[in-house]
Parts: sequence; structure tokens; C-alpha cells
Amino acid sequence: MSYNGKRKKNIFDLNSSEPFKLSRSKIDLFWGCPRCFYLDAKLGLRRPDSYPLTLNIAVDHLLKKEFDIHRANKAPHPMMRSYKIDAIPYDGEGFNKWREVDFGRGGIHFLYEPSGFDVYGAIDDVWINKDGELIVVDYKATAKKDTPTLEGSLGEQYKRQMEVYQWLLKKNGHEVSKIGYFVYVNGKKDAKAFDEKLEFDVTIVPCEGNTDWIEDILGKIKECLIGELPAPSSECDYCEYRKKAAEAASNAIKSRKIKELENKSLF
Repeated sequence: MSYNGKRKKNIFDLNSSEPFKLSRSKIDLFWGCPRCFYLDAKLGLRRPDSYPLTLNIAVDHLLKKEFDIHRANKAPHPMMRSYKIDAIPYDGEGFNKWREVDFGRGGIHFLYEPSGFDVYGAIDDVWINKDGELIVVDYKATAKKDTPTLEGSLGEQYKRQMEVYQWLLKKNGHEVSKIGYFVYVNGKKDAKAFDEKLEFDVTIVPCEGNTDWIEDILGKIKECLIGELPAPSSECDYCEYRKKAAEAASNAIKSRKIKELENKSLF
């Protein structure tokens, strides 16, 4: 997979009359490192892509197909019953569009006018409870020894992801439950043999969302984009790599020049 980091489309331009498309993942990028976000959104230099998690994508696809069967029947999935979740898969207007991943054209959108951002994201699933509230649902695939939880930095990232989706639904005029769910599919490593199949444990993990931070961070993102390049972050692996790589390259050049001068002095 070749790296072509320089992007020409969807670059922030303060003088543009078009809203700047800001994805849920870019909001999280800013949260993690404003400098990497600025390089991406303002200068078009994105981080190198990771390899696609094709097994996770397959699990995601199969879960959607499975829940769609119950969606068509307007009935709860058996897992929802076992976890005593009084809801059914949502099949209202716009749902199919909400979960389309189409580089800013699909998904659910909201134009946040104070910043001029077209904020969007693609939602894995939505359920609806007896009170008519929409429930954000996200699918996660992993393979770990312990039962999945939302502890740690990765769990915090997942929680922010859900909260952005909840905010987008609210801004589109929907009643939204504070409680969302992660359907965690955990690959089992204790099977006696592979036997041409993987076995999974499926866990539903509840998550209480709070969307109060989102509009504040959208304002900070706008300030970032109209300002100067932020300083590197000591907590960002990409910033640290760029720093160490620049130092190593500089030292190598200095060493080479010194050797060239030493060689010249011998003659």
C-alpha cells in the first residue's frame, strides 16, 4: 500500500463559501493532537493509513445483515431480550443514509453555523425504545482474554464517537436516549482447534453519553484552523516520530559533512 499523504480535496479555506466537511474521526483527531489535525485539515497532509481491518469489516457487515432481519420484522434481536433492552431496530426515514460510509456524502450530517462546519458521521446501527427515543449502537470486533469494557483511552475514544452520533441525531430533530450500546464481538482464543472457523462471544456494553463538550470543541477547532500551526505534542506518537526522524536526519547530514571536511584535510 503506497502512501500518498497530500490531499487536494476538503482542505479548510477561510474564504470558501462552502461549509468545511468535518467528520467524526477528524474531531477525534483534533482531540488527540491539534498539530496532526492542522496538518491534515489545513495543509492536506494526512497521517499514513493503517492497513484495513478486513476481518472487523466482515464482522460489521454480518452484524448489520443479522440486525436487518429483525428490523424488517419490527422485532427485537434475541440479544436485546437477553440484556433486557426494551427496544427494536429502528427503520425510520433516513436510516439507510445514516450508515453509508461515502467520504462525506453519506452518513448523517448537520451544518453547525457558528463554525461553518458540515459535521458528519456514519452510524453502525440505531434502535428505538418504547418512548420513541433513538438509541445509538456501534459494533466493535476484538480478540482479548477479558470481557470487553470501556475502560482506558480506547474506551474513552469509543465513548466520544458515540456522543458525536448522539449529538448529530439530536441536531437533526430526534429524541435521543442518553444510553447507547456497543455490540462487542470478541474472538475466542481458547478453542481446541481452528477447524476453518472462528468462534466469538458477543457482549452488549451500555454507555451513557454526554454531548455537552461537542460545540465547545467545534469552536476550538475553528480557532485552530484560522491560527498558526500548533506545537508538537509529546503525547503524540506521530509528532515524536517526526521529531526523532528530523533529528536523526540532521545528525546524519552533519556527520557526513564532517567526514567530507576531514577527508579534504588529508590532501
